[in-house]
Parts: sequence; C-alpha cells; structure tokens
Amino acid sequence: MPLNVGIVGCGGIGKNHARQYKAHKDVSFKCFVDIDKARADAAAKEFGVKAYYSIADMLKNEQLDSISVCTAGAENGGHHYEATIQCLEGGLHVLCEKPISNKVEEGRQMVAKAKELGKLLAINLNHRFTPMTHRAKGWIKEGKLGEGMFINMAMWINNKNETSPHFHIKALHPHSIDIIRFFAGPVKRVQCFMGKPSTRKVCWANLSLNMEFANGMVGHLTGSYEMGMQYGIERCEFAGTKGRFVLDNMFELLTYYPREGDEMTVVKNNIFGEGASFELTFRNRIHRWVDQVIAKTPWDQVEGNGDEGLAATEVTEAAIQSFEGNNVVDLAGRG
Repeated sequence: MPLNVGIVGCGGIGKNHARQYKAHKDVSFKCFVDIDKARADAAAKEFGVKAYYSIADMLKNEQLDSISVCTAGAENGGHHYEATIQCLEGGLHVLCEKPISNKVEEGRQMVAKAKELGKLLAINLNHRFTPMTHRAKGWIKEGKLGEGMFINMAMWINNKNETSPHFHIKALHPHSIDIIRFFAGPVKRVQCFMGKPSTRKVCWANLSLNMEFANGMVGHLTGSYEMGMQYGIERCEFAGTKGRFVLDNMFELLTYYPREGDEMTVVKNNIFGEGASFELTFRNRIHRWVDQVIAKTPWDQVEGNGDEGLAATEVTEAAIQSFEGNNVVDLAGRG
C-alpha cells in the first residue's frame, strides 16, 4: 500500500516537497492545504491533487498517513506549531520544515505531543542528507579521525530580511547547528557575539558562536546574511587526533587530511551523481522520511527527528541569551 501524504503550505518549499513526493514510487500525494484559496487552487492544479483551505477540512475528508508542514510565519517558523499540533492530533506523522518553531517552548510542546500520541515528527534538516556528509560521519565512527578535538563551521547566504532582530540565526542556523551536532554531538555551553553592517537597522546579520560539547570537543560557527552565494554557502572542518576533514557545500567536495603521512583522501562529486545539486538534498531527505515512516522506524532511529530539530533550536535560543546577556550559557542537556 502506498503512503498517503499531503502538504500544508503552497509556497516554493511546499512545491519542492510535492516534487519529491511525486518522484517516490511508494507515495500517493493527495492534497495541498493553504488558507490562501487562490494559492491552494493553483498548486493543486499544477500537481493534479485536491485543494483544501483548512487543516480541519483536510482531516475530515482525506485518509492520510503523513503530512509535510511547509508553512512559514515569523522567522520562518512562526506558523509551524499550530499546524503540526493539528496534524498530530489528527493521527498523522509530520515532517516539518525548519526551524521546528521560532519559539523554543512551542518546539518542546510539539515533540512532547508527538511522543504522547505515538506519532513520528521529523524536521527538514536537509543539509545532512548527502552522500558526502554520511561518508564523513562514517569516518568518525570508524575511528579514521581519532578522538574528536574541534569543529569549525561557516554558513552564509545573501538575505536582506529585516523583519526581526534574530531572523538570521533562527531561520538559517538550524541547518549549520544540526551539521555541527551531527558530527560533534550535544552542545554543552555557548558564547555568542553578533554584529551588523551600517546598512542594517534591525537584523543581526553576522554572528560568531563558540561552543563546548558534552564529549569535551570545542567548536565555532561563523554565520552571515551578507555574503554572495555564487561560490558556495557553507564549509565544515572536523579535527581529531588522527586527522581532519573539510566538507565544502554539503555535496561538492570532501577532503581528509591525515595527521601523519602525506596521502590525502579527496571525494569530489560527480556532476552526474546522486548528490549533484541542492535540490537533491530535499529529495534525499524527504525520501528517507517516507522510507522510515513506511518501515515503522522507532522514534529514536528516525533521522533528523523532532528531538534533533528541537536541540538545534535550543542552541539558537541559548546563543541569543548569551549575546543579550553578554555571558556564557549552559544548556544543561538541552542542546
């Protein structure tokens, strides 16, 4: 039996989810939901599915198994909470766009509700869903890097959004923090500095985030909304006692540098390969979600699950607290 799915939110991201669902052989994509009737009708016509204008009406008339919540709202997460709770209470597994919510307490409630109802909740942390990212993770597990020592991450895009002071860290850096946690584990303490150029009036467009991890590693994130994107958007370096790797742009180039010896390992993406574009990170993520829902994967084995999405938001919240309080913030197991 195919997995019956729907999508809440008919913007560009919602249509991206739709394309990935349409491409999966075990999915029957049924409907779009959007409070904007014209937008819902247009998206439904484009993909040959039904349109609904409320989640309640969709739940009443469709027999779905899973749904993508692709709403936006304040700081690109303000509308995630209500839609996710409604769908969970309607008996659906939920794949929610990042961030889990722009409010950490709402994220906690979303995770708690999913666990209470025995439903899966995952977040679209698509940057980790590339062959190179998993290759690098495999090197860590195999001991190729040795004992982890430090991690440096940088992520930048060109975004002039000025709708809130912390839009940058809340909307963009769930991705970078998730990659950091994917490689280095839970974050223990954070110290954050933020800045903005004279052209900015509201949004803190640049940040520097220092981290201490539960396993004793240290790390750093540099982020910006003030950079060009034509030459990439991110870089991650992980160093251990036996060597280090550098991962450029999730899927483009992975290089291992041994501590001793002179033989590097270079993994360069084939332009015709599986991970050859950013679009395919969505496919990899969404198809993995579908496969895990069909397989009835236990909550703690679901990749990019609600706990992981919440942990990323806990770190961003602690970073904001650190910046505003000019101090170091202990996450006390939250990150």
